[in-house]
Amino acid sequence: MSRERKKNAARSQLTRRIVVQYFLALAGFFILYIVLILLAWQIYPYFIRREDGILYALIQWAREYVLLAFGFPALLGWTFLTYRFMARPLRYLDEVVAASAQLATPAESPILLPEAMKNVQDELNSVREQALQNARRAKEAEQRKNDLIVYLAHDLKTPLTSVIGYLNLLVDEPQISPQLRARYTGIALDKAERLETLINEFFDITRFNLTSLTLETERTNLTRMLEQIANEFNPILAEKGLWWRMELAPQVEILCDPDKMERVFDNLMRNAVSYSYPETALFLSMQPKGPFVEIVLQNHGKTIPPEKLSRIFEQFYRVDSSRSSKTGGAGLGLAISKEIITLHGGDIQAQSKDESITFTVRLPANCQKIV
Repeated sequence: MSRERKKNAARSQLTRRIVVQYFLALAGFFILYIVLILLAWQIYPYFIRREDGILYALIQWAREYVLLAFGFPALLGWTFLTYRFMARPLRYLDEVVAASAQLATPAESPILLPEAMKNVQDELNSVREQALQNARRAKEAEQRKNDLIVYLAHDLKTPLTSVIGYLNLLVDEPQISPQLRARYTGIALDKAERLETLINEFFDITRFNLTSLTLETERTNLTRMLEQIANEFNPILAEKGLWWRMELAPQVEILCDPDKMERVFDNLMRNAVSYSYPETALFLSMQPKGPFVEIVLQNHGKTIPPEKLSRIFEQFYRVDSSRSSKTGGAGLGLAISKEIITLHGGDIQAQSKDESITFTVRLPANCQKIV
């Protein structure tokens, strides 16, 4: 049975319980009332000694007006019971409305309702817990974003100051040797590229928060895409003493947005290169697995603790919280990659143990049915 059906069954059970209790109370009242009347009818002669007394007159009047004498108390009892049982669900409704108002500003203390409404109480508390978790996540994400903006703004100064400084040296010292000029120019270019990366991260933060991603799909050779992206990292790999071990199935094609999918694999490979131990291999495989295509990227680096691994796809979250000018990104790469993969109908998982980090991407072989 689905969760929604269980909720409806619980509400119906409460309604049935109130209705059954109402009819049982009504039946009990009338049975007791009739028993009392019969009992009084049998024993009243033993208590009446004079025919001119008040009690005798009342009994005679009751005999003459039977319907009025016995029907009016029965009507009062029925009215009282009906009011009590009609007022009960209205009281429940008032309590539910009051409890629902608490969800607008959920507190840590749980919502309490009468025992008969335990199912409703559990539902409201579940919504309250979810609202609290969402509020905490939003607050943490906002704080991380604000911290990163401060960090990035601070880090913008360093490469910009270096670029200006080395360019001033070139202007002020026109007679310097070509070797020194080439060195200064190279340093200025490196700092300018770092400055461009930081500015792009600012744009990523803006785009990620203000726009939603849309796909422009076309038939794409996934094998060729992975080969090309991996080869673009070869110069960086050579500097760190890294190399590729690739096992790519030939001529695998899928329907996808090639620009966004290229960004996914570029983010994953850049992340693997940045956090790999020197003189180690990076493993990249891609194989069809039934209705899916599975891409695995593994590198050797510091093991990521489980508590950090569980948050690795959150926006603005960085495993390395240090403000390294070389590896400290905005914490958006993996979050955006996950969103792109999800839009394609796929999923991505991360694992880390024994000083290795593995990302596994599963994409539908026939994305056309999903995209």
